[in-house]
Amino acid sequence: MQLRRTLLIAACALATAAGPAWAQFQPAPQPQQEPPPCIKEFFKLRDEAQKKASAIQAASQRKAPPKEACGLFNAFAAAETKMIKYAEENNVWCGIPPEALASMKKGHANTTAIQTRVCQAAAAGPPRPTGPSLSDALTAPVPDSTNIKTGRGTFDTLTGSPLGKQ
Repeated sequence: MQLRRTLLIAACALATAAGPAWAQFQPAPQPQQEPPPCIKEFFKLRDEAQKKASAIQAASQRKAPPKEACGLFNAFAAAETKMIKYAEENNVWCGIPPEALASMKKGHANTTAIQTRVCQAAAAGPPRPTGPSLSDALTAPVPDSTNIKTGRGTFDTLTGSPLGKQ
């Protein structure tokens, strides 16, 4: 990046100093500059993290179970950590601005927070059903003073006929 800037400034200074003589020569086309190897490696790491983020997005759209989502978040967080570590170690040589590194770290903090919640949900297992269980539905209520009916019933023989009044 600084090399390009220096070359651009030198070219402008040369063009200004040479004046009309510069117009007589046809400049040769400049070959495309390859990015430095450190940038190539950083782009590979970034693309790998982006691929893992796309996998999370696809799983989210198809409503993947929490266990699968936890695995995807673990892979994405590892790729993101690898990219940030490389950027920290090579930020001066590659020309990575400190703001970009701070932004990557902030994004990784968000990723870690989401990863923790997703993996906790996966560890908790499926949600427990609400309402009565099968055993609750099949057992009779325990009699107590609030649920006993008093009075005449079908087989009340103490006061008359078992078939009722005739």
